Amino acid sequence: MRMYVTLLLAALLLAGLSCLAAYLVTARRNARKRQAVAARLAAVAAQAEREHHDRQAAAKVSAALTTVLPVIRHGDRAPRRVA
Repeated sequence: MRMYVTLLLAALLLAGLSCLAAYLVTARRNARKRQAVAARLAAVAAQAEREHHDRQAAAKVSAALTTVLPVIRHGDRAPRRVA
């Protein structure tokens, strides 16, 4: 009788350990996936920030150029005679 109880406990322990191992493998896989997604997101965010700064710099340069050289307007008005 004692041998059957020991075998039953050993089988339950083995089943529990296999379930724990499967859980740990799954958790590790999910952590790696999360880490890869976070790295890709960080790269995309950095690229978007660089593009935003480039656009802002281009807008500043454009605004500075427009203050020096006024915009040429096309319309129904005739060109001015300067000389």
